[in-house]
Order: sequence, then C-alpha cells, then structure tokens
Amino acid sequence: QQSTTLRNMAKMSVGVQVRRPGGEELVVSSAELVPGDCIRVPAAGVLLPCDAALLTGECMVNESLLTGESVPVMKTPLPAGGQAAGAAYCPEEHRRHTLFCGTQVIQAKAYVGGEVLAVVTRTGFCTAKGDLISSILYPKPVSFKFYKDAVKFVLFLAILALIGTLYSILILVRNQVPVGQIIIRALDLVTVIVPPALPAAMTVGTIYAQNRLKKQGIFCISPPRINLCGKIRLVCFDKTGTLTQEGLDVWGVVPLEQQRFLPIVHEPRRLPAGALLYALATCHAVSPLRGQLVGDPVDIKMLESTGWRLEMMEEEEEGELPAFQQFEMKVLAVVKPPPEEEQPQDRRHQAPVGILRRFPFSSSLQRMSVLVKLPGEASAHAYVKGAPEMVASLCRKETVPPDFSQMLRHYTTDGFRVLALACKALGTVATFEEALQLPRDSVESGLSFLGFLVMKNVLKPESAPVIQLLRSANIRPVMVTGDNMLTAMNVARGCRMVEPREGVIFVTASPPGRDKPATLKFVLAEHSQGEEQPEVRAQDTFWKPKLPRHPCRAPFFVESQNSSMIWILLQATVFARMLPEQKTQLVCSLQELNYCVGMCGDGANDCGALRAADVGISLSEAEASVASPFTSRVATIECVPRVIREGRCSLVTSFGVFKYMALYSLVQFVSVLLLYTVRIYPWSQSRDWSCPFSSLHEEVVTVMENEGWCPDPPLASPADPSPVPWRRYVPLNSTVTAPQNLPNYENTVLFCVTGFQYLILAVAMSKGYPFREPLYTNGEDTGTPRATESHPPSSSCPSPQPLSPPVLFLLVLILLFGLMIWLTLYPLGFPKSLLKLQRIEDFHFKLLLLGIAALNFFAAFVLETALDHGLLSCFRRLRRKKASKKLFKRLEKELSQQQAAWPPLDQPLFATP
Repeated sequence: QQSTTLRNMAKMSVGVQVRRPGGEELVVSSAELVPGDCIRVPAAGVLLPCDAALLTGECMVNESLLTGESVPVMKTPLPAGGQAAGAAYCPEEHRRHTLFCGTQVIQAKAYVGGEVLAVVTRTGFCTAKGDLISSILYPKPVSFKFYKDAVKFVLFLAILALIGTLYSILILVRNQVPVGQIIIRALDLVTVIVPPALPAAMTVGTIYAQNRLKKQGIFCISPPRINLCGKIRLVCFDKTGTLTQEGLDVWGVVPLEQQRFLPIVHEPRRLPAGALLYALATCHAVSPLRGQLVGDPVDIKMLESTGWRLEMMEEEEEGELPAFQQFEMKVLAVVKPPPEEEQPQDRRHQAPVGILRRFPFSSSLQRMSVLVKLPGEASAHAYVKGAPEMVASLCRKETVPPDFSQMLRHYTTDGFRVLALACKALGTVATFEEALQLPRDSVESGLSFLGFLVMKNVLKPESAPVIQLLRSANIRPVMVTGDNMLTAMNVARGCRMVEPREGVIFVTASPPGRDKPATLKFVLAEHSQGEEQPEVRAQDTFWKPKLPRHPCRAPFFVESQNSSMIWILLQATVFARMLPEQKTQLVCSLQELNYCVGMCGDGANDCGALRAADVGISLSEAEASVASPFTSRVATIECVPRVIREGRCSLVTSFGVFKYMALYSLVQFVSVLLLYTVRIYPWSQSRDWSCPFSSLHEEVVTVMENEGWCPDPPLASPADPSPVPWRRYVPLNSTVTAPQNLPNYENTVLFCVTGFQYLILAVAMSKGYPFREPLYTNGEDTGTPRATESHPPSSSCPSPQPLSPPVLFLLVLILLFGLMIWLTLYPLGFPKSLLKLQRIEDFHFKLLLLGIAALNFFAAFVLETALDHGLLSCFRRLRRKKASKKLFKRLEKELSQQQAAWPPLDQPLFATP
C-alpha cells in the first residue's frame, strides 16, 4: 500500500505550454521539460511539474508539500536591478522567486504583456518533490547504537555458526554420512543460528507504531526514525504557530508625532489619513481569491483592522468607475477605503492607494516592503514592515524616538508581538515598468519611522500541559524563535518552560568589529511577578540568548568553540531573534554535544532545522512533507509526547524482538547439535550398550542401600510407579532402525522442552511497564502505546476489529501452551506421526517434563526481572565513577562544579580566535 501511494505521488504527466526562442508556443508533456525551457503559468493555477524561476508576474502558491505550511505564499519575479540582480541564482536564496515542483499555483497575476513566465531550473529527482521522493525511498542513515550493537551480535552469531558447522561436519564425517548430506546439514546450522527473518522481525514494532501514529493524524516517511524518537533528550519548539496560535489579533497601533510616541490606538480604522494608515493598508502580500483573502494571517489581520478593501484589476465591478483609471498608469492592485457611511465623520473622502510593486517578506532580511502611489501624484512612496530592531536600523536616526527601546520593551514584556512600520518618498515614478526596475536595497534605506503595530500572541491551551509532561520525563524543552526576546520570554513563562520563581539571565551577543572581538554579556533579568529576585545558581538558571541579526555573524561563537557558548547551549531555554539558518546551526550544535534532538515547527521558517534534527515534526495538513520525517495534521504540540511514547514503545519492542529471535536461534541451534550428536552414535545398531548402564545403576542402588538406614521406610507396594522408571532402560536411538532414527525419545523430549522454551521466551520478552501496556490488557486506545508483541507470527496489524492484537497474542499463547501440554502428555494420531514423536509410556516422566517447563517459566521471569531492576542497577552504580559517554552530561557535571565562577554577570566575555 505504501509503495502504491508513493508511486501515485511520484507519477506526474501534464501538458505544459513552452515558449521557444522564436516566440512559438507549444504544448509538451512535462516529462520532456529540460532546464532552460521557458514555460507559461496559467492564470487559473497549475500543479508544477518542475522547479522554475519566476520571470514575470506574481503567483500565489500553496507549498504545504514542501514546507508543511498551509498558508499560501506570494512569489514575485527575480529582481531586475540592484545588488540582488547581479547575484548568481540559488533556489534556496531565491525561494521567494522560485516555483517548486509539486507545489500548487493557486493564482497567477501578470505584470506586463498579460503573461506569467518562468524558466525551468530543475527536473526529475533534482527538484524539491524529487528530493522528497528520494528521502522516502532512500532515507538518511540513522546512526543508532542499537543497530550497531545488533550488527555486532549478528557477527557473534555468525562466528558461533562457524563453530557449530565445523563440529557438525566432524560428527557427520565420523558417522560416514554422504558428502551431499553433510553439506546440507552443515548449512542448515547457519540459517538456524543467524535467522533470515531477523531484519523483518526487527521492524514489527516500527510498523505497529507507524500505524498507531497514522490513526492519530501523524504521518511518517522515515520509519527507522521512530525508534530514534525513544532516545530524545531535548526538543526545540518554534513559537509562532507552534506554541502560540497561528492567527494573531491586532491589539493596536502606536503612532508617532514629532518623534514622540502617542497613546496606543486600538482601532486602526480610526487613524487619520496618512502614512501610518497607508502602511497598514498596503504593506502586505495579501491577494483576493474567490472572494476571500489569502496570505499570511498577520497581513490579513492587519488589513482587516483598517477596514480597507483590496481589489485586483479583474475584480472591478461593472458600471463602477474603475479605481485603476485614477492613477493614469498600470498598478498591481488597489486598496480602497471603506464606504463613506462606515468612515468616521472626520475621516471621510479618503482616496484609494495603488500598489505598484511588492518586495515579499524575507526571513534573512526580517522585513517586507511595497511601492505605492496616490491618485494624481507623480511621486511614489515605499512602506516597510518588519522586526523593530531591523526597521529602526534602516531609518534615519532623527526619525527614531529616543524611547524606542523602552516602548518596545514595554509591549514585548507583556507578551505582545510587535512590528515596526516605516516609509520613504521615492520621487517621480512615471510608469509601471520603471517601478519594476527599482532595486530593493535602495528602496529600503533612509526610511522615516512611523510607529508600532502591536499584535496579541495567544498561547495554545495544549502547550503548557505538554511542556510540563516533557519536563517531568526529564526531556529538556527549548524555544527557538525569530521573535523579540522579551515576547519569547513571556510565552516561555506562559507555557511553563520557565517557572514563575525561576531566575532569568539575558545573554546578548555582539558580532565582532574591526578592533574588537565578538562578545557575550550576561544580564540578570527582573522577576516577572515583581517579587523579590531569588538567588540565581548556574544549575537552575534559564538563559535567554539573543543572537546577532546579521546572518553571517550567527555562528561566530560556535565556530570559535568558545566555552561560554557551550555552557549556554547546555543551559539555555529560549533562543530569540533566530534566523532560519541559525535555527539549523543551533540544532547541529546541540547534536555535537551528543543530544538526541527533536524539532517541532510549522515548517514556514523551520525547514532546515526540521531536516537537521534527529526527529523533525512538522505541523501541516499534508501527509508528507520534504521538511521533516514526521508530519502532524493536528496543529498542536500534543504530537510530540505521542511520537516520543511510540518511539519508546517501538524501541523496547524492537529490543524484545531481537532478544527473542537471538534466544530462539540459540535454543534451536543447541537442539539441532544435540540431535546430530545423538543420531551419529550407533546406539540403534547394538543393544549391548544397555548392559553397562544397567549394571552401573544396579551397583549404585546396592551401595546406597548398604551404607545406612534411610529415615523413610521403603515403599510397601511393588505396584507403586515410582521405582518402575529406574528399573526400565531404553538405550539411546534404539527405538527404530530407520536412517533418520525417527521417531525416538531424544527427538520427542527435545521437542517438548524447546517448544515450551519458545513460548516462555515470547512471554518473557513481552514486558509492559514502563514503556508498553501489560500483556493481559485489552488493547483499548487509552492514549498510551500498547505492548507490541514480541513474536511476529502471532500478531496482526492493528485495525478496527473486535479483537485487538494484544488479545490475539494472548489467545494464541494460551492455545499454543495447551497444544504443547497435549503433545507432551498424549501425542496421538496425526500430530504424532507428523512431528515424528515417540509415545512415552511413563506418565511421571511426562510430568517431569512439564515441571521442567514450569521451572523454566519461573526462572525466565526471575532472570529477566533481575537483569532489568537488579543487575543493571548495580552495574550503573558501579559505573557512576566512570565518565559518561554523552558529551553534554560530562559538560553538565563540569558546569555544576563552577557555580560560584559562572556565569559572570555584567561582565562581557570575548570570543577567542
């Protein structure tokens, strides 16, 4: 079924309009596309069969397959001027200008000439979708100690098989067995001791876990990583859309007048006509589609708060004067004010605003901008929206209020998300084509600061309980966000990553300059509840590192292997103002400390981190995403403990299956060697071998009787069955004279004993607590992983059926135990002849075999419990003095010994070259 689904996902053959160099347009199959072809994107949209760079027009694209983000993304053409135009094309660096294979173009808008054109850059497995298919077919190798140890044990079994093979050859040659039979019998031992079904049996826990996750809306494209989930020690969370709600509500706007902040305006529609209102109405990447606005939720909320309406050229109503004609030039879109009856008395007669060009939001630049024009004006204006620190750095200093930082801190401390707005007059722009030639770097410089947009970031109700659950399981939660440091800290306290009475230290990083190295500064933060600040110790302090904004400067501390940066990685709880590439680098740095890292995000800006993490979980509506091996349709972090629980259950099950198969093989190996040994000696050829045993037994009985009086009287009745077996002898292999010596007592006894051993191993290896449900449970879906069966043949794939797999496994065990008891006591009829069993007349001997099985059953459970709770605990106590293999544990121990010396508060630390 998975292969069929994958084939249907990979199969794509559509007709594509290709423009040849001479201007001729042909419709060709997507399978015939090659890099360099110029294709036309239909206005109604299309499922892209290749990767292509957008040349003209705009496209609204759903990239859920690629990033896991369900919000459509606006794509703009490659820059035609400025520094960006001279840079070499790179799909990752020019994501906002690239149409990726497998993504759905929802809408295409033409700029000039009425066509949306793109050039093919990659096809086949080189595309984004091809990368997804390749990652499913050939998943990234998982470096897991369990798999390495399993390979070592298989090598040990191979050596054991070699020894057994040599022994069997020696015995068979001495018995003058034909060469062909010797080869067959010797090779049989290899398949016995190294079971061919071991790889398939090892995946049984993974298959069950994958199916249970699928029922809970969690899809996995890399099953080997399920076992890795059981070893997670640290989980990184994105903030917006992961810990908090995706949709934000506009709390208000903080306007500016004469470089002084005015009181917040909670209803932006009441703002006077001016630059701030125009910025709110136009600085976005929203597009109307089938009567609804699509785009980033923040942009949609911002536009709706103004009451203005966005209209595209084809959406003008008939009979109404087209607003586009008021600008005397072509515009991309028009934003109209609300009807006059909906406007305040002093805000009426506002003019529409035309959008000439959009520079989409870039995570590396932390901003977006638009070019607009008012009716009757020759000059154009630029409006910029983005991170407050970034926008302020692009503004002229005289336009930024002196209390900028204090006002920003005031709102971010309360948990609000704050964006800054700025504007710039560009001078005369006569034509639409001229606007398209303006470089972005010149547009977004020398700005005038306008004010703040304050948005309420609501925490998801599921976040706090999940974080508490992870902390109780000794799994460290970490927040990684591109938002403001104080906003992130407020969310961290809200979701209980940081407890109310835990101390907080801000760590601010400064990039290196010409004459000074990079520095770190530790500042003690104020207590969030306003109470007396508790004593801060290194082991219980939560750090809030704020890394530099410049993307090239992010890794400077890690690259220099500065010890302070390593301590921060060990203790930090919140990493703020992180760029996408910095998130990826952070995950890699944590992995270098031997953490098994999980990453949970919505996929928008977390693709690199999700793929770099050992376990990446993308919150998306798509079943498969190239961003991560796990995809959850439920957009909450409740999927994280579910994945971890299933991973632990699968890991314990895989370990149990491995032990079962290994012991199963050893039992069968010893049994076969014993049979080979018994069959070789000529007991069946001479009955005289019974005489020495008979005489020896009579002598031993006589000696015992002569040495003294037994305290118990002798048996009074000769009919008592107890002494009978001791007076009756059956020489080895003397029951039949057939070449295979079957049936015989040796084969029957081995069958009975080993048959019980197989069942006992299956029960002993199916432990429940603490990672699986007990064997006797009914398998109801209680939200916790069930005990997956250790014996693959006696289990079935979990599906909606009257009997769950644990019940079936238990019933099969009871049935097999009953069958073995019956075959031991009364082997009659067809089973007896089929299994070549010899009827044993002595009933007490049969009871002895059952007693041996019962003793084996008890000993197996005692040994398994002792190994789990006794010997392993003692072994761990004896090894406490030995340094841990995990680097982060050794560093934590070293850090705990430096409580008084670290961290140095209010003292800058300089990075060493």
